Amino acid sequence: MPFAQLVIGPPGAGKSTYCNGMHQFLGAIGRKCSIVNLDPANDKTSYPCAVDVRNLVTLEEVMDEEKLGPNGATLYALEELEENYEWLEDELKGLGEDYVLFDCPGQVELFTNHDSLRNIFFKIQKLGYRLIVVNLVDSYALTLPSMYISALLLSLRAMLQLDLPHLNVLTKIDNLSNYNDLPFNLDYYTEVQDLSYLLPHLEAESSRLANGKFTALNSAIVDLVEEFGLVAFETLAVEDKRSMMTLLQSIDRASGYAFGSAEGANDTIWQVAVREGMSGMDIKDVQERWLDSKEEYDKLEHEQLVAEANMRDEANEAASAAEATIYGDEMDDLEDDEELARWKGAQPDSGVKVRRKGQA
Repeated sequence: MPFAQLVIGPPGAGKSTYCNGMHQFLGAIGRKCSIVNLDPANDKTSYPCAVDVRNLVTLEEVMDEEKLGPNGATLYALEELEENYEWLEDELKGLGEDYVLFDCPGQVELFTNHDSLRNIFFKIQKLGYRLIVVNLVDSYALTLPSMYISALLLSLRAMLQLDLPHLNVLTKIDNLSNYNDLPFNLDYYTEVQDLSYLLPHLEAESSRLANGKFTALNSAIVDLVEEFGLVAFETLAVEDKRSMMTLLQSIDRASGYAFGSAEGANDTIWQVAVREGMSGMDIKDVQERWLDSKEEYDKLEHEQLVAEANMRDEANEAASAAEATIYGDEMDDLEDDEELARWKGAQPDSGVKVRRKGQA
């Protein structure tokens, strides 16, 4: 039974970067992975693409033939893919039991209102795939209350529309320290705690939002999100191994991979760590690593990398020295053998024949 991630999110959330990083990480832990590009506008993928929707339909063709803009052309292209789903089915069959990452387009209408992407996902599910939606949101959204609430609404709408196992992920968490300080700790945002505390900050953000006519609307919106109680966030720094491993563990639990994977033969340290849940990061670790003490951790990691590089250099030098010594000994032995051969060749033949036992 193959497993797959459906990677969605608004433009700039880091979907292609995530697919590339997750593909490399999965390869490092011995999990065979393929990436499927479902974005008809993505003509320069940063990852090895096993299946590309642009072989079926491209954004440029639709815009030229149907006289549509980029957003309308993307919707049309996904409808075209739904209409020609057999093509995608045949391509997926060629991937066998690979773990698949689906890199989806960034137009939010596709996963909040439009039905084509949803219908395609359900058809893929009927092929036997265990699917999980990974919704990426740029962590910059935390810096403004209005953007954070918008991200909450968008995530909630996607969860209701797609109706599949779902994880929301705050990407680029390692950049968050570059912005203004957050009024609350990170766990307030990831766990979506009492949003009423955010309302004064929302009103202070803009004089328009402080207008009394928006007060009731703001309260109704946060009440709506809290009443559903569905939205929460994981965090990700895509270049950090521990962060990537922690997210993958959450994905595996939510998709069921952790309870029925095909791993187990050639276990590396990272395979064991992912499977056993070792060295994960909880939200307090993320807060300390990327917000409270980022400079100290960056310095420590740099020192560790330098130390590891020095150890590798010393090991290489020792190996080279040992190889040179062995080579020198072999050359000495070879010279001794040649000298012995020359000495034997110089001795006169005594003419005595040695008869072995049992010989006539």
